[in-house]
Amino acid sequence: MTLKKGQKAPDFTLKDPGGNDVSLSDFEGSWVVLYFYPRDNTPGCTKEAIDFSSLLSEFEGLGAKVIGISPDSEKSHERFVEKHNLKVLLLSDPSKKVLKEYGAWGKKKNYGREYEGVIRSTFLINPKGEIVDLWKNVRVRQKRKDKEIRHADVVLDALKSQVSLT
Repeated sequence: MTLKKGQKAPDFTLKDPGGNDVSLSDFEGSWVVLYFYPRDNTPGCTKEAIDFSSLLSEFEGLGAKVIGISPDSEKSHERFVEKHNLKVLLLSDPSKKVLKEYGAWGKKKNYGREYEGVIRSTFLINPKGEIVDLWKNVRVRQKRKDKEIRHADVVLDALKSQVSLT
């Protein structure tokens, strides 16, 4: 499925590290940054989670909740959060149902080998539950001549500009 800006974000219910059910609709009336990542404790995924965690107070100051989703188990998320002192909410999607619904699961290529996996993606969802921005095939950090640009900063800037429009 290909989701587009302006579409209603599909609702879902997944487990958090404590085994509690969390639904997207729980956050109705708030901004939501929903990011999909491949795997706990891998270099890129760890950087991304740490980057979002380091900016969480700014996201929350703008009325946004940051949620990360991967196919990893709740136990894996619990260890990941503890090991890196993460502050973002992580949800487990072992069936990959939500990943597929958001177009974050599909064919990937690496060194000429084709396989199915998580397509790193981020969605910015407004308080009405509509997708107002999205990023596919995300690069967690991109090096520029004079600095490194973090994806989390790009998402925060997008949120700031959306909030200023409302």
